Amino acid sequence: MSVEVPTSHRFPDNARAALADATLQRGLASAKLGFRVRRSEAAARLPEFETLRDEARDIKNHVLAHLDLYLEAFEQRVTERGGHVHWAGDAAAARDIVLAICRAAGARTVTKGKSMISEEIGLNAFLEQNGVEPVETDLGEYIIQLRGEAPSHIIAPAFHVPKAEVAETFQKHHKSLDPARPLEQPRQLLEEARAMLRDRFFAADVGITGANFLIAETGATVIVTNEGNGDLTQTLPRVHIVLASLEKVVPTLEDTSTILRLLARSATGQEFTSYTTFSTGPRRGEDLDGPQEFHVVLLDNGRSDLIGTELQEVLRCIRCGACMNHCPVFGVIGGHAYGWVYPGPIGAVLSPSLIGIEEAHHLPSASTFCGRCESVCPMRIPLPGLMRHLREREYGRGIPPAAQRWGLRAWAFLAKRPRLYRLATALPVRLLGLVGRRRGAFRRLPLAGGWTAERDLPAPQGPTFQALWNRAGGRRERPR
Repeated sequence: MSVEVPTSHRFPDNARAALADATLQRGLASAKLGFRVRRSEAAARLPEFETLRDEARDIKNHVLAHLDLYLEAFEQRVTERGGHVHWAGDAAAARDIVLAICRAAGARTVTKGKSMISEEIGLNAFLEQNGVEPVETDLGEYIIQLRGEAPSHIIAPAFHVPKAEVAETFQKHHKSLDPARPLEQPRQLLEEARAMLRDRFFAADVGITGANFLIAETGATVIVTNEGNGDLTQTLPRVHIVLASLEKVVPTLEDTSTILRLLARSATGQEFTSYTTFSTGPRRGEDLDGPQEFHVVLLDNGRSDLIGTELQEVLRCIRCGACMNHCPVFGVIGGHAYGWVYPGPIGAVLSPSLIGIEEAHHLPSASTFCGRCESVCPMRIPLPGLMRHLREREYGRGIPPAAQRWGLRAWAFLAKRPRLYRLATALPVRLLGLVGRRRGAFRRLPLAGGWTAERDLPAPQGPTFQALWNRAGGRRERPR
């Protein structure tokens, strides 16, 4: 799947294919529970976890209200320390900036740390087309690069690939090694990847990383990793390029520390990741290592259009992946079905916002609205509410099929007329109850084919909920 050509418009077909993929289903079943348990345990060990969520939300809200101020302050600090900041309005501009830096450095090979922004702009394919070889150094990203696939998860890009298939991929691509070597154990796979990547680290002229945070106070960029590849990527090459979107800026080091206490706990259930790396400009005279040049490419790509709108809150996201780890829809179809870079509940809001509601209009409806995503989001992003806004936008533009639009209009007509609504629901409930009394369920039912295609529909029993509510004295007084 190419990230440059989204397939979100084919979400129903993508989802059906994912449901029929037995290998994917086994992987999803084994992975999602671990993420949930570790996150819950990590949060429980930190008594102030909920307070930190409030503080982090307020920090990001403050930033978004003064985004221009903090971005300008960040640029000033980077420049003062010998670095360069480049502003990219869209993906094409960001790709061109990166390519120009690579060409100025005479780069033939580029090492890369994990970066969702590089996926968003389709950087790897663009560099290859222009004679620069990108080498992913995160283990998961390295695996899917060899396989020619896109990430299926924000923090675990290759979690959909079984261990046996990783071994097959290494056998296919690492032809210089002994074909009879053992690759049954995860440690063997890890050590082989490290050995293959070691020379690439030393050969690269340019290293590219993402950024979890941009600190306006100091001009530092921050990455969090568990493998150390990000440090090698940004210290060994002569040139370090940081790719980041505008909303990654935070005011101070203290603010960064507050959000860092939430990030790893929400993502992997760790107190902190193994490596938390701060980079501030190119190598200075007294430094033992580091790049000769330091560049930060700041990408907008539609984000500034969200400022001041009902969707602004999605820009608080810190890419922890907690929402998708707890989402029942993501849990059965995985990430590729969403058809673009950002899967799960965050993708159901961010993708339509960035690539257009026409392309990604299915995604806001790919939710049970159970509310788990909002309940675990460390930044308290009201994802179900934002999806509702996008559903309204989809309906307002006439995108849903005519039958669906007429059905919503009919429901709205009845919902605004309570007596008529009660009558219209009570009669079908009684009729279905009488017809289905003998068998207890319906195998087929008009207008319910989506349900009965997979399971029986239980026959209604007893009165409606509204009737029971009124019988129990639950009727509310009308306002005077």
